[in-house]
Amino acid sequence: MSAQPDHIPAVSAPGAAAQLLAELRADRRAGTWVPAFEQDWARALDDARHCYSLAPLHDVVRTWTARLAAAPTVDAFLAGGCDDSDGIDVDQVLGARP
Repeated sequence: MSAQPDHIPAVSAPGAAAQLLAELRADRRAGTWVPAFEQDWARALDDARHCYSLAPLHDVVRTWTARLAAAPTVDAFLAGGCDDSDGIDVDQVLGARP
């Protein structure tokens, strides 16, 4: 009996993270988002080493992909002059950062 997984993720977390980091660097928010992503990624790597699971890495990629995908919608909302004082924290929607 082998210890091979019965499924293989479509995209590896490190490969997806590199692609995502390139997209974050190209975004106008790169000054704040890149350091935050790198901090989240470093924390997830440490967690993955301790729990022998890639789940923390996949969580970071999934969370930051969702943030990047939502950014144009948020920009459009704010540019439209809408009142955002009754908004909720993105972590409530996407979950807390790992």
